[in-house]
Amino acid sequence: MWLLNTCTWEMRDFISHKQAPPYAVLSHTWGNEEVSFREWQYEPLKDIGKKEGFKKISSCCRQAAEDGFEWVWVDT
Repeated sequence: MWLLNTCTWEMRDFISHKQAPPYAVLSHTWGNEEVSFREWQYEPLKDIGKKEGFKKISSCCRQAAEDGFEWVWVDT
């Protein structure tokens, strides 16, 4: 299970759900210019940050961090 760090934007693969730390979940509908999993792994943040779908992911991370979560799971 891949999780995104709410502060560093690091993606980390946790081998099992039991090993994963507490995390928030972004439940959303797909729209234009969504950020794909592959883009998170290989594209520079400055490039994916321009996509419309990045806004909801960054908002999710901000809210999750405010709520005390270090990690989020995003269906991308």
